[in-house]
Amino acid sequence: MSGAHDDRAHLIAHRRFMEEVEMAVRAANQEIIGQKLPHLDRTSFFKLAVSIARLRARYLESVMALDWEHADADRLAAVQNRRTMFEEARAGFEALQHAFERGYITLDEK
Repeated sequence: MSGAHDDRAHLIAHRRFMEEVEMAVRAANQEIIGQKLPHLDRTSFFKLAVSIARLRARYLESVMALDWEHADADRLAAVQNRRTMFEEARAGFEALQHAFERGYITLDEK
């Protein structure tokens, strides 16, 4: 019986520790990200989303415009550059969404 009690106590202690870690991570992220993005609002969030849509459109436009059978290195590099810009912007937006969903940042409701 003592073994089961020890296992239960260990699980409770583990769960408590993980909750403390989560609280510390949340507090650190709120403070640090909050300093870097003090005035994030709906307009800035939507502006970023529109910018990413434009980057996606430019990338897809360059994909469709390229003659893939006769593409030279410069034109291929231009397509790759547009893809990289789009993917980086999208990853950044997803990181921003994640931070918002986790409560690391809040929207300025002014």
